[in-house]
Amino acid sequence: MSDTSPSVPPHLLPRLVSAASAAKATAYAPYSNFRVGAAMLCTTPDTAADSDPPIVTGANVENAAYPVGMCAERVLIGKVVTEGYWTRPGEEGGEGRRGSSSIRALAVATDTVPGARRAGCAGRRELREFCNLKMPVYLVDGKGDYTVKTLEELLPLSFGPENLKLERRSG
Repeated sequence: MSDTSPSVPPHLLPRLVSAASAAKATAYAPYSNFRVGAAMLCTTPDTAADSDPPIVTGANVENAAYPVGMCAERVLIGKVVTEGYWTRPGEEGGEGRRGSSSIRALAVATDTVPGARRAGCAGRRELREFCNLKMPVYLVDGKGDYTVKTLEELLPLSFGPENLKLERRSG
């Protein structure tokens, strides 16, 4: 499949999709047997203009007490933040929330055909906190085929950090 998104150079898209598919092997899913891998294309202030940006991966981690498991997207965001690929607003070297160029694209892979067509609720909410609404999300199925959506398409009319700054009527 082809991609027309300006945020993912064409030579990097196969690497991103492959990384998400490979991340499924690290999933811990003994209860649902539904493995999910995720990969995010990131940049840092240290990423040279002529080098390929890093790809960070994550996978779902289940728990016998279902609600406390972690979806692949939430595991991935935790890694992106703690490994320094995302900076808070006002920190040196980053634009911070909502529009940061440090997180450029996401691929999410499952074993099913057709694949999952959207991230789960908690995963989407986590992505909304840290990613640009125009970020492309590649939804990869068990055969390696994908559909591309923007985060905004996966989470329409969403509530995010900027909504907490809106003027409120009193009374």
